[in-house]
Amino acid sequence: MAGGVGSRFWPMSKTNKPKQFLDVLGTGHTLLQSTCNRFLQVCKPENIFVVTSEQYKDLVFEQLPYIPQENILLEPSRRNTAPCVAYASYKIHKLNPEAVTVVAPSDHLIAKEDVFMKAVKSCYRKAKTEDSLLTIGIKPTRPDTGYGYIQFVESPDKEKDKRIKKVKTFTEKPNPEMAQFFMDSGDFLWNSGIFIWSTKSILHALEKHEPELASIFKDGIQHYNTPSENEFIQKAYISCKNISVDYAVMEKAKNVYVRASIIGWSDLGTWGSLYEHIKQDEDHNAAVGKNIMLYDTKNCIVHVPKDKLVLIQGLEDYIVVESEGVLLICKKEDEQQIRNFVNDVRVKKGERFV
Repeated sequence: MAGGVGSRFWPMSKTNKPKQFLDVLGTGHTLLQSTCNRFLQVCKPENIFVVTSEQYKDLVFEQLPYIPQENILLEPSRRNTAPCVAYASYKIHKLNPEAVTVVAPSDHLIAKEDVFMKAVKSCYRKAKTEDSLLTIGIKPTRPDTGYGYIQFVESPDKEKDKRIKKVKTFTEKPNPEMAQFFMDSGDFLWNSGIFIWSTKSILHALEKHEPELASIFKDGIQHYNTPSENEFIQKAYISCKNISVDYAVMEKAKNVYVRASIIGWSDLGTWGSLYEHIKQDEDHNAAVGKNIMLYDTKNCIVHVPKDKLVLIQGLEDYIVVESEGVLLICKKEDEQQIRNFVNDVRVKKGERFV
């Protein structure tokens, strides 16, 4: 899934080139490229499908030249993850009715890729043999209010992998007190938004729990993988409501399981989350850039172009980011306001800066 805008990563992430197409970690690979490279360990290039916005078509082709052109699915408008999953699942199911798919966001960090692949393979085995919907759950390391949480119980079935649990409840972005309770209880995991299921199982679940949405995409069976697919999708998305796959299916279905994993995961949703994954100096500054000079500066994240000389003195707990003529200096504790800043810039200064 590569269609998001990522406004909380402004000014690096902009509408014409959001964060999944950027090398935010300074590794030499964009987040999209890193995600695809990860799955090439277990999946042939011709079995990787990318769902993105029409406006990012060229970026995907440029960054993933080994993916077949027909595997780039273009959404005419953003309608959240349920339509995205429905479109891709019906298309793939027509190609292979026995397909098992992994659905993954394109902009997440997974540091322990070998552990992640072990979890994926375990979920794959269950999804291949059982009518089940699986997700990867992450053991919380802090009472984060920006993540969704999954409550689990022991599976009623004898699982070959004891880390696979039955899902009891989903909770979206709790308040600080509830997040602390979730973490202390020990039976809650962060919801990674990474899913594993057979196309047969997810389409059955969509048709049962969100029949109106499912019928829109089911009507396109004769068009998928033909020259008329794009024309059909243009019309289909006009009728689609905006809904996540969590709300549409996962919170309603009874056959939902979670596989607890410690994979060095972050959804990289904010500059603060990025700060934790960049090497820090002795003053706990995380800097990406070739010419950064820091004096009396602590606990900051600095992200600037390689050719830019930046000298900072006397800052503590700040975000300093420059990208394409836009400079952001913001307190780390106030980073949730970045979306508001983007809206103000759009109104007062125009679209070219966002």
